[in-house]
Amino acid sequence: MRVKNAVNAKKKRKKIMKAVKGYRGALSRRYRLAKQAYIKAKKHAYVGRKLKKRDYRKLWITRINIAARNEGLKYNELIHGLKISGININRKMLAELAVNDPESFKEYVNIAKQAIGK
Repeated sequence: MRVKNAVNAKKKRKKIMKAVKGYRGALSRRYRLAKQAYIKAKKHAYVGRKLKKRDYRKLWITRINIAARNEGLKYNELIHGLKISGININRKMLAELAVNDPESFKEYVNIAKQAIGK
């Protein structure tokens, strides 16, 4: 007796068709096109999650650089000075301080200046 796979195949197709609901045109109605669109969408989503991390890091660095230059220090000098001082604060928190709490950020800048002798 041969093994039949109708139930599993139907379940697989149903899962993909449910996922592509709302796609334009035949992508939401024809299984073969829907499957291709689904795979491509998943690839883009995966890549997008990686790009988002890069974009946020770039944004934080830009914000820190602007705030540091207002205090008379370059971004790389600030990071180097903080590293020498033994202060482990990530760029996300530094950017947050630069935007929302300039006084605290200024203290970090002064610590970095002392560390590099500026």
